[in-house]
Amino acid sequence: MGQKKLNPTLMNNGVLRPIFYGFATFSLFIMGWKAKGKIPDIKKFVLIAAPHSSNWDFVFFLLIVFKFKIPTHWMGKHTMFKWPFKWLLKRLGGIPIDRSGKGNVVLSMIKAFEKSKQLIITIAPSGTREKVTKWKTGFYHIAYQAKIPIVLGFIDYKQKTIGIGPVFIPSGNIDEDMTSIKAFYAQFSGKYPETLHTN
Repeated sequence: MGQKKLNPTLMNNGVLRPIFYGFATFSLFIMGWKAKGKIPDIKKFVLIAAPHSSNWDFVFFLLIVFKFKIPTHWMGKHTMFKWPFKWLLKRLGGIPIDRSGKGNVVLSMIKAFEKSKQLIITIAPSGTREKVTKWKTGFYHIAYQAKIPIVLGFIDYKQKTIGIGPVFIPSGNIDEDMTSIKAFYAQFSGKYPETLHTN
């Protein structure tokens, strides 16, 4: 990705933003879902998207971005960014990530935060829809080293809710902090909970 300042997304467009908001509000209502919480008044933070167990999570992720009018960028596997959707995904804030070089990804994100006055990056800690035994910790290292908070975004298929949870300040004790973060997510159910690991 490099270390350039990230470009604004379509959610920064004052004309399109209310259109996206109306679409998300209508779509959630029709599907019987509710949105909870609110975006904190913080200029820079890492937004967690969890639990992640289905392709549908991405659809609901976009709906919550539209509903809360979040001008976020998000990290996605580079294989997602194929024609004819590549341009649109990038304009919606997508950042293609080749996970084979995860160290460079963390450094690039830290540099992006340093170069930006306002920036939100959304990351799915599980990093995959496959069964996982351990969350990836890149999001934590980005937040801690960039000296910014982590905001806990969630989806709950059992209660049919999506939303924004509390703000978490990383202390540097990654084991204790990850335990606390995962404890928050233990209350939520993914679409396929058998693939999730929250210990």
